[in-house]
Amino acid sequence: MQFRIEGMDCAEEVTILRREIGPLVGGEERLSFDILNGRMTIAVPEGSPLQETAIVEAVRRTGMTAVPLDGDHKPEQGDTNQHRQKLQILTLISGLLTTAGFVADAFLGRGISAALGSEHTAGDVGVPLIAKAIYGAAISAGVWTFIPKAVSSAKRLRPDMNLLMVVAVCGAIYLGDWLEAAMVAFLFTLSLALESWSVGRARRAVAALLNLTPPTVSVLDGDGAEKSVPAVDVSLGTRFVVRPGQRIPLDGKVRSGTSEINQAPLTGESVPVPKTVGDDVYAGTVNGDATLEVESTKAADQTAVANIIRLVGEAQAKRAPSEQWVDTFSRYYTPIVMGAALAVYVIGGGITGDFSGWLYRALVLLVIACPCALVISTPVSIVAALAGATRRGILIKGGPYIEAPSRLRAIAFDKTGTLTVGRPTVLKVVPFQDHDERALLERAAALEARSTHPLAVAVTKYAEQQGIAVRPAERLQVIAGKGATGDYDGRPFWIGSHRYLEERKQETDDVHQQITQLSEAGHSVLVVGNDQHVCGFLVLADAVRPTAITTIKSLRDVGIEHLIMLSGDNQATAARIAKEVGIDEVRAELLPADKVTAIDELVKRYGSVAMVGDGINDAPALAKATIGIAMGGIGSDAAIETADIALMGDDISQLPWLIGHSRRALSIIKQNISFSLSLKAVFVALTIWGHASLWAAIAADTGASLLVIFNGLRLLRT
Repeated sequence: MQFRIEGMDCAEEVTILRREIGPLVGGEERLSFDILNGRMTIAVPEGSPLQETAIVEAVRRTGMTAVPLDGDHKPEQGDTNQHRQKLQILTLISGLLTTAGFVADAFLGRGISAALGSEHTAGDVGVPLIAKAIYGAAISAGVWTFIPKAVSSAKRLRPDMNLLMVVAVCGAIYLGDWLEAAMVAFLFTLSLALESWSVGRARRAVAALLNLTPPTVSVLDGDGAEKSVPAVDVSLGTRFVVRPGQRIPLDGKVRSGTSEINQAPLTGESVPVPKTVGDDVYAGTVNGDATLEVESTKAADQTAVANIIRLVGEAQAKRAPSEQWVDTFSRYYTPIVMGAALAVYVIGGGITGDFSGWLYRALVLLVIACPCALVISTPVSIVAALAGATRRGILIKGGPYIEAPSRLRAIAFDKTGTLTVGRPTVLKVVPFQDHDERALLERAAALEARSTHPLAVAVTKYAEQQGIAVRPAERLQVIAGKGATGDYDGRPFWIGSHRYLEERKQETDDVHQQITQLSEAGHSVLVVGNDQHVCGFLVLADAVRPTAITTIKSLRDVGIEHLIMLSGDNQATAARIAKEVGIDEVRAELLPADKVTAIDELVKRYGSVAMVGDGINDAPALAKATIGIAMGGIGSDAAIETADIALMGDDISQLPWLIGHSRRALSIIKQNISFSLSLKAVFVALTIWGHASLWAAIAADTGASLLVIFNGLRLLRT
């Protein structure tokens, strides 16, 4: 079951819903919440008699509203903004009426100084009836938004900030402080509106991903004619056209055309990526300067961008340690504050005999002690940090993984596909006799033209990059596990491994020495020859990622103590890559279980360790590490699902930024908590000494809320 929850804008509401709904559904673990989209999801056991109406009623008791998101109850688009719009309207009305009430009080009754006075005795002598009516309307507009939650809090005997504000407003009215009662109602409602706005801004930052994908697709019918069809109605295998400059509407494979695709909206890559026939393209990316014909491979709700949006939404349910601390703190803090306020009233009034004056101080204490700024400080920062990382092409799967990178002391890397590009590349062409590089490469590409072996694909791709038109050899014959033979320009040639060269008995001492040295260094060698002699050889290897060397250096600069490679490849190859990029330690020829053991040792030694891998073969090690970081690739669903963090552009140069982003987030959270608590401590002292007022207290609390919100929203910047 899924429900849209009106009024759920921060962790406090989530906590209330867990307590109320959990017993109905068989435990809080069956509940998940998406604050960004205002949704609650319930995992209902098969055959359960649970009814939607029971959930709707339970949510209503908390002062919030639940709307089912399935069946006949599916809401209209834009409903997620209704609560925020209503809150903004009521806040505006409350503020305008408070101002109007003050004007009526000052100019039709007691005068400006009296209207702003601080004579806190029971009664409201001198306040004109019209001013009282206007103040009453302002108070009603203000408390309308939070009084249902306050009533729910009182019934559950779990006092919260909403109940504190209602008590403060009622107390001010009892004392005759109509202006201050209206100001408390208005400013608290304003703080709620600011909180809702801040979550809405982060929500829009992520929801902007939804606008990346066009709503319609130009599909091709059987006659090759184009027609516009809604993206949700396009079935798998349908061919569609993407013209220059258009956004790609669905994930698919290129079937015709060559172009460059701007994938920055999903991966953060600054350089367009070349795409040709057979390459994958993704919804939301932007086509370059050529028309492409694409075959759809994913439904509209299963595209890479749709999965990212879903996972970001789910991430809101995973609470960061600082969020959990604030939640626990406020749970005990609020009842203690109410008890302290009661003690101030009873003890102060009993000693001095001025119960009205000490009641006012108790109300001020209630207002300033309201944990509103404290409670919203962390969730806003976490949501903004998640959204900011997503916009940079880094998918973080929840609050705990925002904070974890800041504490990393060691990082373990898989080799293939992580530090390297994950596929062989021709590094060098070495001709012998009277042959030149181009002629040798032409023959090698001709012999490998029809093979799908990774080494063969690397050779033909490299030849094309060198401007060679690859023509398949004639009378081609594949020798399984060794090589191939065929005719090129009417002459017989062969290509194969070192072992095949030895079998042909054409190897010289010089050739043997060169190939042996290259093999021991972790390179693959393809030898090309004819019936008379060896023409030369090609050196191939899994190339290091262009950004790997600078990334390793940057990780040292940000304070990572130990960098290690965990590879299943042979020792020579692993050592060569590690030396090239600057890794501290190499462990090679490891099985998946060996990698888990290595991670366990690193965790014991360093405490906080990240594992960076491809998210599939390295899944056990990713799970064992403090945080698992997958080279997510926007098409790699398995990698995205496996890890705690996924680098959507397969770009490890994002790692130093991620660590810095995590540290900034943790720093801002600490700043917000420290500021909120310090401000409250100052006002508590002023209240005890009688130098604080209700409106000043609520203004300070609202100002604190505003400051922590804007401080947290700085994390949206990438």
